[in-house]
Amino acid sequence: MTHQPRHLTDSQTPQSRPDVQTRVDALRNEIRRHDYLYYVKNRPEISDQEYDRLFRELTDLETAHPDLITPDSPTQRVGAPPLAELKKTQHVRPMLSLDSVAGMEDVLAFDKRVRRELGRELGQEMDTAAIHYTVEPKYDGLSVELIYENGIFTRGATRGDGTIGEDVTVNLRTLRSLPLQLQADADPPSRLVARAEVYMRLDDFQALNRRITERGEEAFANPRNAASGALRQLDSRITAERPLVITCYEIMAQSGTLPPTHWEELECLSRWGLPVPLHRRRCARIEEVIAFHAETEAVRDQLPFEIDGVVVKIDRRDWQEALGEKSRSPRWAIAYKFTPRKEITQVQDIVVSVGRTGTLTPLALLKPVDVGGVTISRATLHNADEVARKDIRVGDTVRVERAGDVIPAIAERVIIPGEQRAAPFRMPDRCPVCGSAVAREGAYYYCSGQTACPAQLKGELEHFASKGALNIDGLGKKTVAQLVEKGMVRDLADLYTLTKEQLLPLEGFADRSASLLLEAIDRSKQVSLERFLVGLGIRQVGQHIARVLARRFGTLDAIIAADRDTFESVHEIGPEIAASLESFFREERNRQVIERLRALGLQITAAAQRESQGQRPFEGKTFVFTGGLKGFSREEARRRVEQLGGRVASSLSKQTDYVVAGMDPGSKLDQAKRLGVTVVTEEEFGSLLNQT
Repeated sequence: MTHQPRHLTDSQTPQSRPDVQTRVDALRNEIRRHDYLYYVKNRPEISDQEYDRLFRELTDLETAHPDLITPDSPTQRVGAPPLAELKKTQHVRPMLSLDSVAGMEDVLAFDKRVRRELGRELGQEMDTAAIHYTVEPKYDGLSVELIYENGIFTRGATRGDGTIGEDVTVNLRTLRSLPLQLQADADPPSRLVARAEVYMRLDDFQALNRRITERGEEAFANPRNAASGALRQLDSRITAERPLVITCYEIMAQSGTLPPTHWEELECLSRWGLPVPLHRRRCARIEEVIAFHAETEAVRDQLPFEIDGVVVKIDRRDWQEALGEKSRSPRWAIAYKFTPRKEITQVQDIVVSVGRTGTLTPLALLKPVDVGGVTISRATLHNADEVARKDIRVGDTVRVERAGDVIPAIAERVIIPGEQRAAPFRMPDRCPVCGSAVAREGAYYYCSGQTACPAQLKGELEHFASKGALNIDGLGKKTVAQLVEKGMVRDLADLYTLTKEQLLPLEGFADRSASLLLEAIDRSKQVSLERFLVGLGIRQVGQHIARVLARRFGTLDAIIAADRDTFESVHEIGPEIAASLESFFREERNRQVIERLRALGLQITAAAQRESQGQRPFEGKTFVFTGGLKGFSREEARRRVEQLGGRVASSLSKQTDYVVAGMDPGSKLDQAKRLGVTVVTEEEFGSLLNQT
């Protein structure tokens, strides 16, 4: 039976009450309650018209008494002036991505690995047979960090690179589904850091596209792009016009004790007034996870929002901590993807693109087709062997899929009886961009021109300037293309010789934009060894391997001097990566460019520690912190431990080496004593650091 609305009556109007503040507080609480019922519980009690009446009354009272306006009032979701730029902000904890799997066998393998590693990590005294999983939808939107202080929403940021994001607080405040104040009667923590997904419902997305199309503007390709663009607006009034919603799915940090399981974590978030996944399940066996995945995929097209799979998480938080994390993803969770959507279209041409490393990739130009809300007009054919295996030719009818619902690819040729087919595709003997000879290595073809090939040079420059490398703002694809095509930049070092007079004639540049680009280039002269290694674009060397190299060798000169055997002796570097590193640094031209970069002022910061026994004394040691620290922030303490080779965990086991007890330590101190783990004070911890 429907509950009667608990709204205020006409007899309680401000005219009959002298206490305006009491009336304003009552209206705010009532509006927040109805927002919670509508967005979190999906159980509205009043009509839109009645809600609007309450909102108008509150607005009128605050207009008449502006001294009563508070930042957390429902009326203050929009009103901040446009920003000049989105400022960068560091996350409280890294926002990791998830490893993806696509088949039942991979999920069973994940479960098997989890059981094996938990058994090894926790010992036989723990019953790993009773592993429970929480499974929930994998929303196709934009991941954000939310921070609440004393129950009030104070900051929100995009994921960015996982460590640094963009501050979008004023834009997030416009989302009606995001409470600006937590439910006080539910006893929320004094500080809460949560992770959430911002997205658009499908009907809202279609309505938005209809409106902008009628205005003669270009429609959005899919809801994810529309949501991302809306949230990163400099003017929050534009964001407020876009129909964005939010769902929370993780507590990243909070004051006090964290919930012991992920399921209880979601229950707490919901109780505090935050929207959480309604379609979720706690599974006692991996077979139940597989069943939930199948059920969800079957109703996928009936859901009001886009999802591309389900997220599988170990329910117990202490077991999550025991399994830990890899460089960019947790070991205790996976994304269990759906079978990609497929559509049928025609191959109109096959062309070859040249990547930044010189790899030649065949691409099919397609008759445009809509796949999952995205119009696809081209698809990768991967390599020549793949084209031959699938026997794809110009004019063929093909089935197209979005692999992982992101990258378009041709799944197969659709056989049409009696059709006349074109000749089989062959890779070119010469690079289509520069005319250099094409060489083959395994299944792949490469242009031998290196940076004499404009396509490779453009890709190298874009990669060098990217966020994960030297992060040169303003050096995008269009600018790079002009610099290369006009002969202004012939290698990486030429970037640092550019002048304003050279930039001003380029399309899109004026005095200020030229100055900003030159300032960004100048700022990039101070770069860490890890980022510089990423920027060099060495084949098979990404962020993780660059970090491994920086920690192991410490300086660029030491890396340049190393040979293949030395590289192979480093943990996580195998023969292929070692060969790639040796080949790159033995190439005279590459060494000359590095020396020119240094001569032009590039300062490459050496890694803080080298991976040797004497300089990484915490190697293999696990630390747990409990209580408040006076001389360190938790993040600083974690960073110092990791720099010296150690690991910081949030839960205790017999394998823990040190518990650092600060002010007002919690139950972990008693647990450490029971387990016989060494306990040190903050001062003793400082002494351990100083001894290094």
